[in-house]
Amino acid sequence: MTLGRRVHYGWFIVGCGTLCLLAGLGMGRFAIGMLLPAMGHDLGLGYDQMGYISTGNFVGYLVAVLLCGPLNARFGGRRTITSALLLVGGTMLAIGQARGFFTVLVLYTITGMGSAAANVPMMALLAQWFSHRLRGRAAGFVVIGSGFAIVLSGWLVPRLNAWGGAGGWRLSWQVLGGLVLAVAACCALVLRNRPAELGLTPVGSEAGAAAGLPAADRNCPPRTIWHLGAVYFFFGASYVVYATFIVTALVQERGLSEVAAGRFWSVVGAFSLLSGPVFGSLSDRFGRRETLALVFAIQSLAYLLAALPLPLSLLWGSIVCYGLVVWSIPSIMAALSADYAGAQRAGHVFGFITFIFAWGQISGPALAGWMAERLGSFSGSFFLASTLAVAGALLALRLPRPER
Repeated sequence: MTLGRRVHYGWFIVGCGTLCLLAGLGMGRFAIGMLLPAMGHDLGLGYDQMGYISTGNFVGYLVAVLLCGPLNARFGGRRTITSALLLVGGTMLAIGQARGFFTVLVLYTITGMGSAAANVPMMALLAQWFSHRLRGRAAGFVVIGSGFAIVLSGWLVPRLNAWGGAGGWRLSWQVLGGLVLAVAACCALVLRNRPAELGLTPVGSEAGAAAGLPAADRNCPPRTIWHLGAVYFFFGASYVVYATFIVTALVQERGLSEVAAGRFWSVVGAFSLLSGPVFGSLSDRFGRRETLALVFAIQSLAYLLAALPLPLSLLWGSIVCYGLVVWSIPSIMAALSADYAGAQRAGHVFGFITFIFAWGQISGPALAGWMAERLGSFSGSFFLASTLAVAGALLALRLPRPER
């Protein structure tokens, strides 16, 4: 049941999952906020084109989400995740050689496909390795990988950009891409598709019982799945506006240097290390929907503070609020998918609601970039994100309680 009589191998799966999200989502997506100012300046990109590049990534994510279930069923999580990370790392290396908007758009769209094919199977894998009472906590530790990536990119990218001169952003893409390839090798070595492969039972299960009820024992109406997807949509449409544009807003509207803006972004990453484990554990103890509503409320406040013409010192409140909860919702959604549908069907449900979530990610940055281009400021975009987060909180409170 345990490795070395103390540590269950499931926690090694969690550790590898943290690296997977650090690479597939953190490096593949959330580092873009630090790369856009220098890349946009060098390639002559407008706010709208920056938004389209981010949207292209989410279109790729959306397309790949539809394929995650069949790929996972045919090849297993281990092979699917490893191959996806190889795709992410390879396209990031290629972006470092891009010469114009269209090339970056195409390559970053493919990066998004790899991000989805790594993220969705990884989160679904946790339902196989952990019982109901520990899923929120396990998923919470996995999603902080993106927080580590934000800390790393906020510190590393400005220095690589400065060291590389006018083309420093190209060096940044290549270094980050190389790190993703290293994580792909780690996943190939460590991940296993289910506890039975090692003669184990899931963490927290009772005397050999399987995690969760089998799919046939869980009646999850389509209406509930659509409701869950709608909640996830509002998260996708709102959080990504901040993640994509806050650094650009700080540099181009507030006059901060890239290094100073990088410090802000690193603070987001540092606080986000608490978000998954803390709020995932709270959802295990006090209920998923109540915790979701609390998270959305804090996010709404973060976006509102960024939208208002406040002194720069008060923007720290926005940064702290955003970082404190930013990865909470994905971990809770992964746990809810297994709660509603059972461990065996969790991957299918999580894949479907992630498909809806991806539509939010597509619409968010495209609309925000369009608004900023025409208004000459990101304030309207951040107001929009705040409103969407309030809608997400209200929908979360109306979710039905899962069967126990």
